[in-house]
Amino acid sequence: MKFTIKLENIKSVESIAGYWNNDDYRNLLELFDFGDTSALSDAELFEMLSLAISDFEPPQAAEIVLAYKLSDHLNTGQIENLAHEMLLDKIAEEYPEIPLHYPLYNINQLLYKAYNGKFPKTIASIIDIELSFEGEVTVDKDIMLRTLSDMLTERSLLKRLFSDKLDSEKELKIADGIIWELHKKGENKYQLVSSDYWFNRDDFETMEFSGVLSEEEIEHEGE
Repeated sequence: MKFTIKLENIKSVESIAGYWNNDDYRNLLELFDFGDTSALSDAELFEMLSLAISDFEPPQAAEIVLAYKLSDHLNTGQIENLAHEMLLDKIAEEYPEIPLHYPLYNINQLLYKAYNGKFPKTIASIIDIELSFEGEVTVDKDIMLRTLSDMLTERSLLKRLFSDKLDSEKELKIADGIIWELHKKGENKYQLVSSDYWFNRDDFETMEFSGVLSEEEIEHEGE
């Protein structure tokens, strides 16, 4: 099916609105031994959490936040190792399990702010897209990644690592880990959130592309 995709805007951000909520802040304050949070207003929560975190050594604080968010995915040893590695490397970009990049990015940036830059700064990209098809198609992360990749230069990291998968008619299993959020903003209008590691302005070779997706690509035929 024929499609046309246009890049309307791309911007870099240091945090993603809505990932952490007030319940998270209150739960983390308890884990950081803050005590009773009932007297705190919603506006005070993040400031108090940052102060509570900074009372701990950075690796210990990282362990606490990692365990809070990722104990269902990582064992104790993995969490301990990551807590130390996060101080030196951009784990949210380098960790081999791509589906964990999204939570690792948000954990990293929470700690980066609490410690005024002791953790490496990582960047996210918010991308506004217009994507239209000649027929009826439900745009999901798989379809968005396939069509978006057609605008990228061959030098982009995504193309260099996954060109075979992007061109395959099989299910694009990497899509969910690379596109962190996908929101429909209007007719043929979408906004996606990803990492600057995968998408930044220099990665785009063209601002508009027209092409064709096969039925198999649209239907995400399994392996």
